[in-house]
Amino acid sequence: MQDDNEELKQVYSITRGSQGPRFVSQLTRESFALVLAGGRGSRLKQLTDWRSKPAVPFAGKFRIIDFTLSNCVNSGIRRIGVATQYKSQSLIHHLQRGWSFLDGRLNEFIDLLPAQQQMGEEWYQGTADAVFQNLDMLRRNHPKYILVLSGDHVYKMDYGRMLAFHVAEQADMTVACMEVPREEASAFGVMGVGEDWRVTRFDEKPKEPMAIPGKPDRALVSMGVYVFNAGFLYEQVIRDRDDPNSSHDFGKDVIPHIVDRYRVFAHDFSESCVGCEEGQPYWRDVGTVDAYWEANMDVIHVTPELNLYDDSWPIWTYQDQLPPAKFVFDDEDRRGMAIDSMVSGDCIISGATVRRSLLFSSVRVEDRSLVEDSVILPKVRIGRNVVIRRAILDKRCRIPDGTQIGVNREEDARRFHVTEKGVTLVTPEMLGQQAHRVR
Repeated sequence: MQDDNEELKQVYSITRGSQGPRFVSQLTRESFALVLAGGRGSRLKQLTDWRSKPAVPFAGKFRIIDFTLSNCVNSGIRRIGVATQYKSQSLIHHLQRGWSFLDGRLNEFIDLLPAQQQMGEEWYQGTADAVFQNLDMLRRNHPKYILVLSGDHVYKMDYGRMLAFHVAEQADMTVACMEVPREEASAFGVMGVGEDWRVTRFDEKPKEPMAIPGKPDRALVSMGVYVFNAGFLYEQVIRDRDDPNSSHDFGKDVIPHIVDRYRVFAHDFSESCVGCEEGQPYWRDVGTVDAYWEANMDVIHVTPELNLYDDSWPIWTYQDQLPPAKFVFDDEDRRGMAIDSMVSGDCIISGATVRRSLLFSSVRVEDRSLVEDSVILPKVRIGRNVVIRRAILDKRCRIPDGTQIGVNREEDARRFHVTEKGVTLVTPEMLGQQAHRVR
């Protein structure tokens, strides 16, 4: 058995290159991905008043969940369940329209798994409980390995490499991890590992995160990406369900219980991230308004850390059939132009200036207006002589002529939500517009 394990480790080492062996495809075919997409994401404030966090638009044309689902499809994992709960209609609509290309005849699918009180009168009570309530569905698909993934992080990762590591180490569970500055680690599950990357300790959101040996200013944190042997996962969520003192959460309850009892390994994200060969691995939890704004601003850099133009690892999504963006007028005092920006289809910049900004589909910016350092979600209308700086405008906002946003912080704070870093979030309701009223 030891010889077999050593051979697997050698094979895994090959997968770190661009041409991995074909055995990885067998692992992915034997795997099932369960994407947990039921959270509100309350730190995103009013951005999640009408949608769950995974359904929030991102990077001009995508939804946040598209990155996790694209990782699955590109890795060869095409049996996927998406567990939904909080205000899921927008997310369900997106998945039905944008992710129906998988072919059930080839045993490829995305199953929607809304909370439906299958085990009593309770909705999903935590991440582990969401798995427990879907055990029948998981068992019917007979996977050998199950990936439990979060639907609200932005990153590009080859799950096949992580599966290969998991099998090579004969692990019961493997947790993807990455290094972060120690002062930021309190927001995550923090791991201690031995020289062989076996997890020796796991602390969920500790006040004083443990440092990496030899790196006193760095900590090793969980990315919320887990691989389980299927039978082992079933046993653990059943055990956890029967524990009256558990909150039924992987980070708070399941992982701390199994670390000292079973083979739990940490997988270094740098070994399986896609497109990070020249730089640091890119992973973002866009869980606050500031983090969401910053991550969107990242993608408009000349050389962004997150490459959306990589044909070898496309990010899949639903796209309306829209005409190209248009820029009109070339007078001295009203010139339609966008500089250091991303502008999506069906946008019209009419005698206005857009700088260092990201415009989603079907945005209109009228004469002599200025948009700088801002994220403008779909179907926003910006009137004439408007100034917008360091702002996020939610879908369907109508900005009246002469409005100024991001110019006077005190004035903005009376009407809108202004973050600690000075980003102004504007929704239709804040403008007195009932964009979501049932008609």
